[in-house]
Amino acid sequence: MVTIDLAKGMMFMKPQNFHRKNFEIIQEFLELKKDGDFNESRSLNLSWSNWGFGIESFETSARRLEKFGVQYIELHGNRYGENLGYKAVETKKVLEDHNLKVSGLCGMVMPDSEFSSNNPFVRQRCIDYFKRNIELCKELGGSYILFSPGAVGRPQKYDDSEFQRAAETIRIVGDFFVESGIRGAIEPVRPEEVSICHTLGDAKDLINAIDHPGVRHICGDIFHMLAGESHIGEALINYGEMIINLHLADTNRRALGTGSMDMDMILMALYVVGYNQPNKYCTAEPLGTGANPYQSMYQLSNEEELDNLVSQTAAYFRDREAKILSATEDELRKLYGYY
Repeated sequence: MVTIDLAKGMMFMKPQNFHRKNFEIIQEFLELKKDGDFNESRSLNLSWSNWGFGIESFETSARRLEKFGVQYIELHGNRYGENLGYKAVETKKVLEDHNLKVSGLCGMVMPDSEFSSNNPFVRQRCIDYFKRNIELCKELGGSYILFSPGAVGRPQKYDDSEFQRAAETIRIVGDFFVESGIRGAIEPVRPEEVSICHTLGDAKDLINAIDHPGVRHICGDIFHMLAGESHIGEALINYGEMIINLHLADTNRRALGTGSMDMDMILMALYVVGYNQPNKYCTAEPLGTGANPYQSMYQLSNEEELDNLVSQTAAYFRDREAKILSATEDELRKLYGYY
């Protein structure tokens, strides 16, 4: 039995609450490493959400991800109409040319197309948008579509019935998810960006209200979780069975390793819940700060900056993963200031 005595080395100060939670996760991780069933050989699936690359060509984006060892891509759900968005044949060719597989799609929810709107024409537009993008996801071999129930960039609520309208409208789309075999995943977003569903608990409550087999999953985002959860690692363990995608960015919403995000704790928590398996993804989405990140979709791309963003994030993610997997108990104790 691996144990960590919180009193040892802390005789003069009572540990802060987050320290206690850290130690609990470290202990669970060490126990897992001692277990013969621990699948250390299978790494976490690293993906990248490409809508933040702006208006550059898909070929350019795919070439960059291949160059820096990212094997999965979360596609911009860009079938905004019958004549808009990715065409399956040409997109598949680019994917194959650059050894990329589609993890899933990022559904874009805007004030003129959202589930929780008080305008029925807006909700119908959202249903139609998701029907098109579910078809796109299936055509390209993706396994999920994530979405917020309310519009990104609209933090002010319409009224007190947004939750009920969102559940009712998403339930309709759930039929299309089931028919296609694509998994629907709700993403909680910080209150500075959306009016509804800010925590993993909120997402679970909405999923229960939707009560549909097509929408049973959560897409977490560690940047949003900084605001919504008391401890990111603890939240990942508590909701790990429902999470199928986890968006990654550092505390400054930039490349991993450029802020103060505790990636080691996040990675340990993911391994504790057995996240290193097929059809579960860690997807980089470093978008920068601001209340409406959707503006990134329309920006001109700086290829050198984006190359650095992907290079640093992918390298840091894999380096920290390797380090926690090879770390001894003593090394983990020292890493977290416990001797």
